[in-house]
Amino acid sequence: MRSRFILRTRILAGCFVLVALLLLGRLYFVQIVHGAQYQRDATAQYVEPGQDTESRGSIFFTAKDGELVAAAVMQTGYKIAIVPSEITDSLRTFDLINAALPIDRERYLKSVMKKDDSWEEIAFRVSDDAAAKIRVHKLPGVRLVQDQWRFYPAHELAAQAIGFVGFKGDTKTGVYGLEKSWQDTLAQTSSGRYVNPFAEIFTNLQAAVSSDPASHEGSIITSIEPQVQSQLETTLESVMKTYTPRFAGGIVMDPHTGEIVAMATRPGFDPNTYNTVTDQSVFSNSLVEGRYELGSIMKPLTMAAGIDSGAITARSVYDDTGCITVSTYKICNFDLKARGVIPMQEVLSQSLNLGAAFVATKTGYPTFTKYMKAYGFGQKTGIDLPNEVTGDLSPLGNGQKPAINYDTAAFGQGVSVSPIEMIRALGALANQGVLPNPHVVTAIKYASGITRSIDPGQGPRVLAATTSETVTNMLIKVFDEGLLGGELKMEHYSFAAKTGTAQIPMPGGGYYPGEQYLHSFFGYFPAHDPKFIVFLYAFRPQGQKYASATLAHPFMDIAKYLINYYNIPPDR
Repeated sequence: MRSRFILRTRILAGCFVLVALLLLGRLYFVQIVHGAQYQRDATAQYVEPGQDTESRGSIFFTAKDGELVAAAVMQTGYKIAIVPSEITDSLRTFDLINAALPIDRERYLKSVMKKDDSWEEIAFRVSDDAAAKIRVHKLPGVRLVQDQWRFYPAHELAAQAIGFVGFKGDTKTGVYGLEKSWQDTLAQTSSGRYVNPFAEIFTNLQAAVSSDPASHEGSIITSIEPQVQSQLETTLESVMKTYTPRFAGGIVMDPHTGEIVAMATRPGFDPNTYNTVTDQSVFSNSLVEGRYELGSIMKPLTMAAGIDSGAITARSVYDDTGCITVSTYKICNFDLKARGVIPMQEVLSQSLNLGAAFVATKTGYPTFTKYMKAYGFGQKTGIDLPNEVTGDLSPLGNGQKPAINYDTAAFGQGVSVSPIEMIRALGALANQGVLPNPHVVTAIKYASGITRSIDPGQGPRVLAATTSETVTNMLIKVFDEGLLGGELKMEHYSFAAKTGTAQIPMPGGGYYPGEQYLHSFFGYFPAHDPKFIVFLYAFRPQGQKYASATLAHPFMDIAKYLINYYNIPPDR
């Protein structure tokens, strides 16, 4: 009997503990998780509820100290509607509303005249303060309707990466950027305030242990650092103003983790007012959605393929004749000049097309093609942004195409790649031969307060570590001695860098005549233990022929900012 009594007592006590835990859990969700929503409901008693209000997770930047900075949030307030047949004094009603917030008089009066309509909306995105001032008058025929809308506190900052919420048919959804690619995570299909408490706790436990954090609703945390993003955009604005290219862009990435610290294109836009934009092409992120012939920044990868395959060494030489004929086509150095017998270092330092063609030929076209594919060209990087395109390596086939195709691909012409593909491939030089996996989102934050990290890991090894070290040393010499005659060399910091000046292909074949070029630049630093790799490009800049003139100084502006902002120690 006594043992049964003890057992019943323990079962009863367990039930009490379970109920207490359930109540505490529910209290947590009511007061902490949904507290702000309940407070808004209490404040807005006797106000019409909105029928199409939305709820959506937030998007956050991450400051260098780990602080989360809002990039996209839901903002709450009201919209004002009228029932025209109930308006008794239209002018007095207008004056009292207009005193709280300015509204369009003509639109209001037209709405009042529609006596057969039961509902006319006359003002949107109304603040709590303005709504309170209108509410006290208890105006006949005036309805304050709870509303929510998407707001981007940073305005233009990282607009192409963040994207915006718009209409797809009659449905609001993410239509560009992270808002689109993470739609399923950000969209909140139900309010946790009104679900069974057991179901809510179970759902949050499931999110906490799920093998796919992105499969559950929540907010997303990005690796974009707002101050670095601002510096990149300021630098690109300067390039646009000085050289008036059609567009320009840049990426700052950690070459070890693949985290995108900043990503921007110009011209830009403010996602809060996207409906006022006339040229909708600015919504697209050309760093991910565009592909281009990027020119001589391909040469370090060609050199790496030659060295890694054993076809050449950094000490190999060749006889530079200035121009050669390949497959009936003539290809030349940028200045048409011959250099005679010179070492591989000069291929990069002087950016010699014939030197790059020599390396591709010595490597063997099938092997050269294998390396180009191993770098990830012609494949999606898998970056967590929408509409990613792949580069076009079809001119290379499997190494059996005309020789001219490989010789020109060796210096970045005739094959196209996306900027995100290019920075990933170049990232292997900075990451001891291993491809990084570029990504923007680093974690999912759930309503319960739980945060789950997202780490895509490393990509495959494509070069031996010794190869990347050798090419890095060659690129340091390019920066210290070759680039602008060594003008940018820093005594205590090493940079591995290269410029690119590419002809722009015409749709029907051939290249645009005259000085119409795409300029590109990349660099990583400190060169032997790089914290960042930076990629820049400008499409059809004016006034300067070569990328060294348009992008070298902007690169240094960004690099010096990063060194100071992150207090990066010197390496030499």
